[in-house]
Amino acid sequence: MTVAVFDIDGVVADVRHRLHHLDGYPQDWAAFFRAAGRDTPLGVGLELVAEQLAAGHEIVWLTGRPDWLRETTIDWLGEHDLPTAELFMRGRRDFRPARQLKVDVLGELAERDIALFVDDDPDVIRTATAAGFPARLAGWVPHTKTLRRAQEQAGRT
Repeated sequence: MTVAVFDIDGVVADVRHRLHHLDGYPQDWAAFFRAAGRDTPLGVGLELVAEQLAAGHEIVWLTGRPDWLRETTIDWLGEHDLPTAELFMRGRRDFRPARQLKVDVLGELAERDIALFVDDDPDVIRTATAAGFPARLAGWVPHTKTLRRAQEQAGRT
């Protein structure tokens, strides 16, 4: 079966309500992640997931969220009627930039037929495309400097 690989934050989950935890110094990562269960769903992302399901693709989630947030993430996906079967998350002490982390996981998934990879980070999309993966930028939520720092410099999301 072919798979469609989706990021979560900025693709199906709206994180903007919690970005203020990362704006100042020190950044409050614990508060940022604790608020993840209160993210509102992003309709455009949900529609794209539904299209991929209708096309017969299995949904695989690939997020930079830390693995200790697994239960919260699975609960959130379930609350919004999204598949929860396959979820790849950032391992403990893995602070690689999101573009490296995600392309490495895509490489592991490459033995399966990847129909589409969707992410909100332009750097991730550029790297995935350069590696030969069919990628689409989720541009429905503006990619802020705060989020870019979290993904590329801090390696946290």
